[in-house]
Amino acid sequence: MHTCPVLCILDTLSPWCSSPIMGTNPSAAPIEQTRALHWIALSLTPGLGPTRARHLVEFFGSIDPIFHSSLTSLEAAGIPAAAAQSLAAGKSLELADEELVRARAAGVTMVTLDDPTYPPQLRQIYDPPLTLYVRGNPDLLCQPSLALVGTRHPTPYGLGMAERLSCDLAARRLVIVSGLARGIDAAGHRAALAGRGKTVAIFGTGVDIIYPRENQRLADQILAAGGALCSEFPMATFAAPQNFPIRNRIISGLALGVLVIEAGEYSGTRITARCALEQNREMFAVPGNVTNRQAWGPNTLIKQGAKLVATWEDIWEELPAQIRLQLAPPNLNPQPPLLHPSLKRTRSLLTSGASSASFDATSPPTLTNWWNACSPSFLLRRFLPPCSNWSWRERCGSCRGKIL
Repeated sequence: MHTCPVLCILDTLSPWCSSPIMGTNPSAAPIEQTRALHWIALSLTPGLGPTRARHLVEFFGSIDPIFHSSLTSLEAAGIPAAAAQSLAAGKSLELADEELVRARAAGVTMVTLDDPTYPPQLRQIYDPPLTLYVRGNPDLLCQPSLALVGTRHPTPYGLGMAERLSCDLAARRLVIVSGLARGIDAAGHRAALAGRGKTVAIFGTGVDIIYPRENQRLADQILAAGGALCSEFPMATFAAPQNFPIRNRIISGLALGVLVIEAGEYSGTRITARCALEQNREMFAVPGNVTNRQAWGPNTLIKQGAKLVATWEDIWEELPAQIRLQLAPPNLNPQPPLLHPSLKRTRSLLTSGASSASFDATSPPTLTNWWNACSPSFLLRRFLPPCSNWSWRERCGSCRGKIL
């Protein structure tokens, strides 16, 4: 008597089919577990990539009829013969069964395309992955994030900028997404952890294969800090060169924007930048020395319209207002901004459009947030001409207390 391969596999998975590996909760309906299994089987079908798989689902109206169709019906959908045979014979479901066993052993969560926890930003791109393998916190994939990419051979300037910007943004609860590669990627991850923020590493290998091996400790630190490691490739996939350009679309697809810090003319960072433009993501770039070949990428992007970035504020001001409100820490007891007495008249004149104003330049600086109230030190740096060997209480006579 012939037995349906779907029922056989579901009987095998019944003791643990509702575990976190399936990306669902224990109370999920069996139909949802079956659909998740079907998406995993599609992703493992040879010759059937994300785009063809979605077209196949559209052809049949939903994913379930695909696994109950004959070989002739599958071939009529226009998919390769090897893919049609794998689906009709139940081989794809067997592969999904084996993959789930390996994922469960490694503590990996699998999030499928129709799962409610699938990242909404990533679902908007042209070819979203059918299945995401996640170690760590999968909820981070749905939070506002910024992709940080760059060369594997950075200069000290590039490393410093990556660490500075990543730390500042992560401290403001923006998730940093990168590829765990040598150089800029690793610096961005480390700085995000130093800023007590969250970071997500996107792999070009299986999520259980750390590449490069030298970043094993960094990957452990990311998981320990509540971050996540993510890949679309099956478990135990080795580091094939063709996999890394494929994963770059996920790095840009998850994020609100992409920040490029040092990239050569033929760097793989150009692929991520192109994906970001195709996905209608914001482009940011840190300018570099024109005599440095690693500055070719960001400088070219700036010429083509990318936002020049010097500090974290340059990125923050480009974020949507609702995202900034979501990331801003709650102020339970709002207080009016503290304004130094020497600035009260100055600020009123500046906001009223006056051309000049006077204030007491000898007043000591105060630690205020100049987003709400300009500090004396900021006003002096911004409006007074430069003077050498000057202090707060010793000014040259030509610029004492005068805003020009």
